[in-house]
Amino acid sequence: MERVFGQLRSHAITAVVALPLGLGCLVSSSALGQSSIDYEIWGSDQSNSRADAEAPGVSGSWLWIWDSQDIQGKLKANKTPQPLGCDGNNTTGAGPCNLYDVFPSNLAEHDSDGATGKTLEDLSGFGRLHGMLPDPQNRYMNLNIFAPDGGYVGIMDGESKAAIALFRVSGTSSGRSVHMSFWNADGSALLVANLHGKVLERIDVERDSDGKITQATLNRSAALGVGKGLQITDQPKVYLGNNAQGQPMLGSILGAYDTDALGDLTPKGDCKENGCTAEADGDQGGRPNNVIICPIVSDSNKAYITFGAGGLLVADTTTTPMTIVGEYGNQAINGAGCGGVQVNKNMWLNAGVSASSAGATQSTFTIYTLDDSAFSSTTSQPEPQVIFRDSTNTATIGSAQGAAANDTGQLPGTTTRRDSHGMAKTTSGKFIHTVDRIQNTVDVINTETLERSTYDLTSANGKGQGLGACAATSVSDDPALPKNDPAPDLLEATPDGQYLVVALRGPVPVSVNHSAQGSCPGVGLIKLTQNGASGRLFGVLRSTNTVDNATGSAPGGHSYTGLERSDVHGAAVRRKSPLR
Repeated sequence: MERVFGQLRSHAITAVVALPLGLGCLVSSSALGQSSIDYEIWGSDQSNSRADAEAPGVSGSWLWIWDSQDIQGKLKANKTPQPLGCDGNNTTGAGPCNLYDVFPSNLAEHDSDGATGKTLEDLSGFGRLHGMLPDPQNRYMNLNIFAPDGGYVGIMDGESKAAIALFRVSGTSSGRSVHMSFWNADGSALLVANLHGKVLERIDVERDSDGKITQATLNRSAALGVGKGLQITDQPKVYLGNNAQGQPMLGSILGAYDTDALGDLTPKGDCKENGCTAEADGDQGGRPNNVIICPIVSDSNKAYITFGAGGLLVADTTTTPMTIVGEYGNQAINGAGCGGVQVNKNMWLNAGVSASSAGATQSTFTIYTLDDSAFSSTTSQPEPQVIFRDSTNTATIGSAQGAAANDTGQLPGTTTRRDSHGMAKTTSGKFIHTVDRIQNTVDVINTETLERSTYDLTSANGKGQGLGACAATSVSDDPALPKNDPAPDLLEATPDGQYLVVALRGPVPVSVNHSAQGSCPGVGLIKLTQNGASGRLFGVLRSTNTVDNATGSAPGGHSYTGLERSDVHGAAVRRKSPLR
C-alpha cells in the first residue's frame, strides 16, 4: 500500500533558534569516531511548545532527534549537527518536532463505547514529554506525557517519525498521570506507570511477521492497582483519526477491571499502600505513598514497581490481570528510584530524592540488586543487596540512618545533597553507570567485583582537569546563572558500546525543580574510557526553546531571569536498522 506523507507545520524550528545549537569548541573532528552501527539520539524536552501556558510543562513539548551520521559528518566539517524533522522524510534541520504536530489536535477521543465527542484540543495536560524508549526491535518509540492530570502515552514509528497510537490512562480516585512506560521483553506489551492513579496498566501490542505493529489495545482486564481504596472514576481513552503524515491512527480499549486486582491487599495479606486497614501495613516500614515512579521490566517480564515514598512491588506482567509476586517495605528499598537495568540474573535498582516539595531537603544515592530468578512464591523472595549507600543520605523515604534533612539547596559548589536517578549499563554489562543530578557526577559499579568509582561531567577529562563541554554551551543570557552545571538525568548506551547519551536539564526545570536546575539543556555525549569503567562529557547537543514564556522556579538554586525554557529529561538511542 502506498504511503502518503503530509507536511508538518513549519513553525517548530523557527520558533526556537534564539540560541545556537552545538557541541561546543571542545570537540575535535575525530572525537565521536566511526561506528559501523548507525543510530539516532532522541531527547525529550519537557518545556511548552505553545506560548502563554499557565505553568511550565503543561502545553505541548519538543522532540529532539539527531542522526549519528550527521553528528559525525558535521563534526569533521566543524559544523553544528541539526535535529531531524518528523515529516516522514527524516529531513535534517527540520526539527525539533512539536508534540502538537506529531499528534494533531483534531484527533477524536474514543472510549470503549465509541467517540466521546471531544478532540485532543479540548483536553488538558497534553504536555511535558518526560521520556521515550525504543522497543526491543528498535522500530518504535513510546512517548510519556506527564503534565498534571494528563495521563497520555503514545507510540511513534521510529523510522518514519509518524504517530501510530495515543492513549489516555484510567482516572482513579487517586488521580491520573503517566510518568514513564516500559516495553516488555519482546515488545508485545507496554507497561504504563499511572503515577497519580496508582495503577500499573498494560497496552497489548500485536505485530505482523515483520514486526510492524498492527494493533495496540489498552487492556483494562490487565490493570493492577497498587494504592488503597481505588475506584475507577474515568475510563481510559484512545485517540483516532489521521496522524500528521495522513495515515490512520490505531488503538482500542477492551476488557473489564478485575475487582481483586484493584483491591487493597497484597498476596501476603498486607496493605499494598499503608493505611488500608488498622493493622496491615506490613514489615520493613510498608509502603507509605504508592505513586508509581517506574515499572522497570526484567527479561522474564517482571515489573519492578518503584514508589515515591519507597517500597517495591514486583509484578508478573504476563498474567491477566497482572499479579504481585514480590513485596518489600520502604526500609528495604528506599523511595523515588527510576534507574534500573538487568545484568545476567540480577536487577539493578536505585533510590533518589522525592519529586514532591519534601525532596528539597532530601539527599539520597543508593544502589541495590535483586536476583530476578529467585521469585518462586510470595513467601520466598530474594533479599535486596545494598551495593552502595552514600554516607550522607538523609533519614527520609525509608532510610533509617542519617540526618533528618539537608538544606544546602542545589547550587554547584555549595550543595552537599545527592540525587541518584538515571542508570545505564555498558553493552558488555560489566559496568553500571548511575548519575547524580545534583553533584554532576557518575558513580560506576563493576558488576563482577562490585568495586565503585566515580567521574565528573564538568571537567574535560572527567577527573577534574580542564573545563568540560557544558561550560562552552551554557545558557548565557543571565550572567549570574552558574555555568558548567550539566544536571544529568536519564541516560542510555549507544549500540556500538562507545558512548552514553544523557539528558541535561535546563535553568527552569519542569520536574523535580529542587534537584534538576542546569545550565546547558540538551543531550550530553559521554565518551566511555577504560573499557567502560569511566567516562568524560565531551559534547553537548544543545536544545533551546524561547517560545515558552511560562515562569518557573528552582528552589535552592538560582533565580534565573533569562528566556531559555528548554529542559530535556530523557535521552534514548534508537538503532536505525531495526532488529526483526
